[in-house]
Amino acid sequence: MTALLPNADWRHRPGLDGLLAALEAEKGCARYVGGAVRDGLLGLPVSDLDIATVLGPQAVVDRLKAAGIKAVPTGIDHGTITAVIAGWPVEITTLRRDVSTDGRRATIAYTADWREDAARRDFTINALYAVPTSHQVTDFFGGVADLEAGRVRFIGSAAARIAEDHLRILRYFRFLARFGRDLPDDEAFAACRAAANSLMALSRERIADELLKLLALPSPIMSLRLMIDGGILVPVVPEIDAEGLSRVEQLIAREAAAGVQSAPLRRLAALLPPDPRTADLVGARLKLSNKARKRLVLALDSRGAAGSPQALAFDIGVEGAIDRILLDPAAPLENIQPLQGWTPPQLPIGGGALIARGLPPGPDVAKALGEVQRLWVEEGFPDADRVSQIADQTVSKFQRARQ
Repeated sequence: MTALLPNADWRHRPGLDGLLAALEAEKGCARYVGGAVRDGLLGLPVSDLDIATVLGPQAVVDRLKAAGIKAVPTGIDHGTITAVIAGWPVEITTLRRDVSTDGRRATIAYTADWREDAARRDFTINALYAVPTSHQVTDFFGGVADLEAGRVRFIGSAAARIAEDHLRILRYFRFLARFGRDLPDDEAFAACRAAANSLMALSRERIADELLKLLALPSPIMSLRLMIDGGILVPVVPEIDAEGLSRVEQLIAREAAAGVQSAPLRRLAALLPPDPRTADLVGARLKLSNKARKRLVLALDSRGAAGSPQALAFDIGVEGAIDRILLDPAAPLENIQPLQGWTPPQLPIGGGALIARGLPPGPDVAKALGEVQRLWVEEGFPDADRVSQIADQTVSKFQRARQ
């Protein structure tokens, strides 16, 4: 099936014509490839642009420099050079074929054969090329038809493609959630289930990255259900089960109803048992950043200030409070509105003010200041005059206790 790449803004980015000229695209030396072609055919926004070329990596560098284009050797050992034009990056990769793979990385050789390069890619919808001059799409494996039908298929043998790179198991379900419309390809699903244990050979960072990318999509439920039913995540995150799926469904509905932007970490929290210790263990296993682990734990920790949404946000932060409200089906969604754009204030008084009121320096100062803050929060963060009254009352209380 032949197709033409529709016209779109990304094809007219500043500097792109000069880059294509440097790569001699008009002579057939370079083509758009992958996500830009796929998303371009669907009329979706294109952010990342990749170009495939028959030119070797050093030849690419030399041509870019001759054209005055910045060339960054981001992956030159694997044939990839990043060109920077008008401040935005374009990845340029020499056509490749796999010599050997171990499920995590591949030994490659360069080739001038476009079909060989396409054959080493994962899915048919990602093995699409477009000639920049004619905009004609080159499709070796039926990717255009699959894209139109909402099918996600591996190129050739699903088992063989997964053996080359185990991460393709998780990528399959992510692409299914983004582009699939029907049930999964039977061969692909069976191959993913059979190879699920191979995920243990991958770095936990790569697993976390793919899982969070899936959870960031508008409709991840179908893929998550297939992964849970197929035992895909059991080797790496066995804590995720069908109950977690129900919680995520509920969360997605609440996010939509509240008009709150989805958050992958919040959705991961919903997938896990409602226990902060489990969340911390999973966060550590997936090697999430300290900030991400803290958010995951806070979302599932029931401790915190009771009362108004602002009181909770003052205690654990606005982000954490919104996570808690959305994850708690009993919490009114109206509680989110007061937090939109709200910045927790600072207590307009310090320990020195309590000492000036006659409280002797020592541990009582910190305790009294904590009491002042508690009352200030309970009363809805009143102004400095009211805080001064609270401070007077609190100092008197502590002085009486010392007598």
